[in-house]
Amino acid sequence: MLKKVKLEEAIGMTIGHDVTKVVPGEFKGAAFRRGHTLKREDIPELLSMGKEHIYIIEEEEGEVHEEEAALRIAEAVAGSEFELSKPREGKINIKSSISGLLKINKSLLGEINSIPNISLATLHENTNCRPGTIVAGTKIIPLYIAEDRLKKIEELCRNKGKVFQIIPFKEKKVGIVITGNEIYKGRIKDKFGDYLKNKVEPLGSVINHHTIVPDDEDIIASAILEMRDKGSEVIFVCSGLSVDPDDVTVEGVKKSGAKIISYGAPVMPGAMFLLAMLGDIPILGAPAAVIFNDTTIIDVILPRVLAGEEISRQDIIDMGHGGLCLDCADCIYPICPFCK
Repeated sequence: MLKKVKLEEAIGMTIGHDVTKVVPGEFKGAAFRRGHTLKREDIPELLSMGKEHIYIIEEEEGEVHEEEAALRIAEAVAGSEFELSKPREGKINIKSSISGLLKINKSLLGEINSIPNISLATLHENTNCRPGTIVAGTKIIPLYIAEDRLKKIEELCRNKGKVFQIIPFKEKKVGIVITGNEIYKGRIKDKFGDYLKNKVEPLGSVINHHTIVPDDEDIIASAILEMRDKGSEVIFVCSGLSVDPDDVTVEGVKKSGAKIISYGAPVMPGAMFLLAMLGDIPILGAPAAVIFNDTTIIDVILPRVLAGEEISRQDIIDMGHGGLCLDCADCIYPICPFCK
């Protein structure tokens, strides 16, 4: 337990918590750490921070300090693919130790945050993580918390599993079929190839075949089947997905024998996205919009596909909530699933 003491009376006593200093636009952090023995020369600094009293520790049975509490919460909710930071101002960050896709047990997360004075904040589900990515932070609100609340969290995680996990990306061979008479006949230069290479390779997969075909549904269908026969495990079809009369990519996908899961998505940029399945091979239709925007629906879908997820029509529908990516300079969401 903590006891409130006037600064002048606390000289020689041990501070029971990190004392945070805030200088707008310059600094925010602990000016004095828990365990610091207060000296007379510390008093002017504390007074300048608006502190006239300090808490000292008086241990009480059945209560746990914020640093130990944060550690116990973090150890309960995170699996072996995560690393924990040292406590700082009562908070512990939980970091991914591998590359992969973040999955969150949102109902369990809600149960934990419903326990009074517990704070556990995470990134959005399906975030693309790398080693060192901070996926969550946890702390308690007061400086001490009842032991039984921590035991409840630990019991929940024993019974229901971890709150989050990282699904590693699988190394897949990716084929690219680029459609369009203007590219096929050399009137304009292809930009899809480099764009997709820069999306695929950082996730640990490779482009194994790349072809350019005209706006002909039979030729598009044959090119898709050739990709399958060459061992492609994911196939992109690029362009030709608008409502223009010359755009026949959707028809070509259908002629290949693939099943259309969704043509169109409530995500912008990339609303004309296509998703189909050729047996167990995902076909991802990349509309022309993706080469004009750094981040699009491809950045949302591709990591899930390369983590081995099968994307359903309902998954596409659910992307409408949060599916509008605002310009980063004006974005009101500091942790936008689109933004990097």
